[in-house]
Amino acid sequence: ARGAWVGPGAGGPGRRFRGPPHPGLPSQSSAPLIGAMARQGADKYSKLGEAAFAKMEKVNADILCLTYGSLVTQLLRDTEDVDAVNAQLEKMGYRIGLRIVDEFLAKSGIGACQDFRETADVVARVALRMFLGVSAEVVMWNKELTACSFVLPDNPLAEYVELPAHLTNRLWYSNLLCGVVRGALEQLQLRVECRFQKDVLHGDEHNLIRLELKEVMREDYGDDD
Repeated sequence: ARGAWVGPGAGGPGRRFRGPPHPGLPSQSSAPLIGAMARQGADKYSKLGEAAFAKMEKVNADILCLTYGSLVTQLLRDTEDVDAVNAQLEKMGYRIGLRIVDEFLAKSGIGACQDFRETADVVARVALRMFLGVSAEVVMWNKELTACSFVLPDNPLAEYVELPAHLTNRLWYSNLLCGVVRGALEQLQLRVECRFQKDVLHGDEHNLIRLELKEVMREDYGDDD
């Protein structure tokens, strides 16, 4: 069995990630040290992800796969527009993401992240492990450290799935995941773009999700009067 989004957590804002992303790349002389620190951070978050996963109620992976497959199939029947189904799946995930942040913060033990690079590690190694039962590798950073990619070696939503030819390279079957990431980070005042770039269902070697920071939003507490 794996962990899964079996239902949204309590709504409401959670603690915020601190500060803007790292402004630039490390110098060549500091790169080995930075790399070692990054590996230590990855190990730390992997352990936190395992601990958080252990706290979650589990749902059978086959049931999860079949239930999600039924949802996608029904959307295709109702809409008959692949692009609209992609958008609908992302929107559904976005609503889930907005509502699971409190549960994540309560059960993961994660505090405020210092920059977007750390945030991406937390999403890949803790959040995905906690809610989906799998972890991702974080790769392909841009030079500003505001965009990266997640490599998902396994995708429980897409097990046993084979797309018909007319949906290959058109339907992003697991687009719900991108919406969840976008919604959760927006609840933490980070406006991001999250999209699938590669999918094993399309014949690609890996599942690849691109994550790009668009804005660090400011909280508006309103007028005290």
